[in-house]
Amino acid sequence: MQEHDLAWVRTEMALAQAAPSSAVGPGAWVRRNLFASPIDSVLTIMAALVIAYFLPQVLNWLFFNAVWSGADRTACLTTDQGGQLPSGWTGACWPFVEARFGQFMFGRYPIDERWRPILTGVIFVALLVPLLTPSAPFKRLNAILFFAVFPFVAFFLLVGGYLGLPYVETPLWGGLMVTLVISYVGIVVSLPLGVLLALGRRSKMPIIKMLSVIFIEAIRGVPLVTVLFMASFMLPLFVPPGMSFDKLLRALIGVALFASAYMAEVVRGGLQAIPKGQYEGADSLGLGYWQKMFFIVMPQALKLVIPGIVNTFIGLFKDTTLVLIISMFDLLGVVKQSISGDPTWATPQTAKTGYVFAAAIFWIFCFGMSRYSMFMERRLDTSHRK
Repeated sequence: MQEHDLAWVRTEMALAQAAPSSAVGPGAWVRRNLFASPIDSVLTIMAALVIAYFLPQVLNWLFFNAVWSGADRTACLTTDQGGQLPSGWTGACWPFVEARFGQFMFGRYPIDERWRPILTGVIFVALLVPLLTPSAPFKRLNAILFFAVFPFVAFFLLVGGYLGLPYVETPLWGGLMVTLVISYVGIVVSLPLGVLLALGRRSKMPIIKMLSVIFIEAIRGVPLVTVLFMASFMLPLFVPPGMSFDKLLRALIGVALFASAYMAEVVRGGLQAIPKGQYEGADSLGLGYWQKMFFIVMPQALKLVIPGIVNTFIGLFKDTTLVLIISMFDLLGVVKQSISGDPTWATPQTAKTGYVFAAAIFWIFCFGMSRYSMFMERRLDTSHRK
């Protein structure tokens, strides 16, 4: 090689350069997500105008013009209504929420015994957080405690009647406590039952398949209101004379069965998405049916349908408000009862404030489930990474 040819050969690696400002940073994100095309730009501007028009009014009503302290309805009334606020005032009446907060959380549960649902909630969170944390150890023990032991502990604490704990009948339960109890039982029961129904619907045994199809289609063909009515008023007609079921137990059975039918279809969609080669590979290893499903097929199927599963859970959490029709008062039911049946806080702004508070609680729980679902999707999305 001649000497002049070496002038074109680099002897050192080129230094890394920073990415161009047009490709990274807040400005790049805005251009890529909000102004990527003329249509995106128009929609962004329209959305900004709508937000600029409504957001100040919402903030004024929620915070700046709201009343934060008071002993009764007069704190949230204007001068022409018998109060002290300026005429034409509009704002949230947060003293109403403060005065009825315990009722919103626990219903008519005895005040001296409210430490029991609080302790139950603390145990629930203490078991749930490590179960949802991927890096937490002792997952198997944690799952056994959460799904097998905790329901009995919660029943003992909430109902009582043992070891000196006073008995608290379920008609006294209400508020967020009832919402969480129904949601927990519905979620814990509907997923495994939905998996069994999905497998039954795909079974090659005619009787099992027929029974699964009849159950799924019958439940999905009627609204949850009908299922709750059946569980509350028709179920006692099919039991022996003198035998009765607790009203809360009837609601739990109805909600769990209703959610399991929808969960079965979500899981069946995941099973149909699994390539045939996965089944054949499991068969070639000599695995039995349940081994094949438990170790090979079902983990892949459930990973594919995480959005559908969480969507069913969110719908179940919101559908708990329908138990009001069978005279059970969840969070929304207690709020509605407090608004309509309490003249102490009867003001034009009381109803709006109560419903906004209930909506905020539901949104927090639903948003939390949605964000955790997205986190698990990203964590489990390993099959398509380059």
